[in-house]
Amino acid sequence: MLKKLSVQNYALIDKLEIDLSDGLTIITGETGAGKSILLGALGLVAGSRADTQALQDKSKKCIVEASFNIKEYALKEFFTANELDHEDITSIRREINPEGKSRAFINDTPVTLNQLKELGNRLIDIHSQHETLTLNGSEFQLSVLDAFADHAELLTDYSTNFKQFKLVEKKLSELIEQELKAKKELDYFQFQFNELEDANLKTEEQSILEQELETLNNAEDIKLNLSKVALRLNGGEQNLISSLTEIKVILHSISKFKSEINELDSRLNSSFIELKDIANELEMLEQEINYDPKRIEELTFRLDTIYRLQQKHQVKTVAELITIKDELSNKLLDFSSLETKIEKIKKELETLQRTLTSLAKKITANRKKVIPKIETEIATLLSALAMPNAKLKIEQTETLVFTSTGMDKVNFVFSANKGSDFKELNKVASGGELSRLMLSIKSLIAERTSLPTIIFDEIDTGVSGDIADKVGSIMTLMSKKIQVVVITHLPQIASKGENHLFVYKEEKNNKTFSNIKKLSHQERVLEIAKMLSTGNPTSAAISNAKELLKN
Repeated sequence: MLKKLSVQNYALIDKLEIDLSDGLTIITGETGAGKSILLGALGLVAGSRADTQALQDKSKKCIVEASFNIKEYALKEFFTANELDHEDITSIRREINPEGKSRAFINDTPVTLNQLKELGNRLIDIHSQHETLTLNGSEFQLSVLDAFADHAELLTDYSTNFKQFKLVEKKLSELIEQELKAKKELDYFQFQFNELEDANLKTEEQSILEQELETLNNAEDIKLNLSKVALRLNGGEQNLISSLTEIKVILHSISKFKSEINELDSRLNSSFIELKDIANELEMLEQEINYDPKRIEELTFRLDTIYRLQQKHQVKTVAELITIKDELSNKLLDFSSLETKIEKIKKELETLQRTLTSLAKKITANRKKVIPKIETEIATLLSALAMPNAKLKIEQTETLVFTSTGMDKVNFVFSANKGSDFKELNKVASGGELSRLMLSIKSLIAERTSLPTIIFDEIDTGVSGDIADKVGSIMTLMSKKIQVVVITHLPQIASKGENHLFVYKEEKNNKTFSNIKKLSHQERVLEIAKMLSTGNPTSAAISNAKELLKN
């Protein structure tokens, strides 16, 4: 329940604090005194949109802080999920700076506006005059059925599966889009891959092939020069090896006389052996090298293939071509795996559809089951509110698609008088009738939910006299289960409150401010007497006010 509200620099409010208690609290005051401003301030801590126009002093920030006793409410899961400290007395603060930037805090921890709204919706229900229009909303109408059906766990289970269903549905759509795009490119990728695969490329082959082709293209010149060198080394009468043989014999004959000559002899012998080996290899090379037009053609064709592929793919090496081939292979595999993924996602979606269908049918059955009870209880309450022939009829139809709340469409239709046709609420109900209908529904919901606090802003619009007294009685009954705060202009309702707050305007430094105070019993008598009178309260009005407060 709401324990305290503190407001600074908001609309006509400079600074005020309100302490609230459980039961029924009444707020009254003259028109324009600032009663609804309090609701605006409360709306801020409940997650409403911030507006710098609401700042009293444009040079200072606005601060609204509310304290709630949440000990008896199952909210620990919310605090755990959002990594917040759970405290029995929880503080919610909203700050708006002059630049329009808004900050929100739960127990002094910064939170997002969505987090604030989520908690605010579970702590307080602010019902202003325009909220009566929500009676026509499908979301509200379904929530009424669900409150009576008492199947929160089933709805949570459905909601969890529905969110997963939407995620999987989105994923499937994305994969199908990828598949369509991939199909357009698949043939081209396959052609490119086949071309590179058929080429049977090897990393080092290009340089080897280029060298071999260079050799073959210059075979005659190479062969001629190798022959010349071999001849000079070991051919004809005057060759280098023959001359070295003679030198070797001469040097060897005198090597025994001096160690230096012996060393030179050894070195010459090593050179002689090396030259003999070179000569033999030159002869072998000369014999191996032959001009081969067929091999040249083969090498030229192979290298042309490599050069063409390199030019096509704008690379310079065979290694890069092989990398491209591997990438194309992966793309082709990805497409294959994409088909597998799509099939897997489709099966997952089918499983979720079956689960959702099963859960939705249970939800539909539960809602259908409670409709007669709701219609009966609403009729009873409306009769108590001087509408004995008023009837609410709830039409339920099943949808063909999953929605976030199941597979139901609900429509409330209303007949205010005996013999009147049932029509949509906005077509047949007056403001007073809608107010009484909404009050009846809210009172029934309050019995079945754990909402701590409900605030009514002039829900008594269009009613007066005995009906107003009955409206107040219903609010009193509601306040036995939850905290009820009522902004009213009717003395019959104001007299029902256990606590009475009075909103008034005062002038300071040529400025008008709104303020609030808790009324004593005597002050309540005078305030209610004023509400009963058109001017200054008469003795009869005061006497009447005292009587109202006794009831």
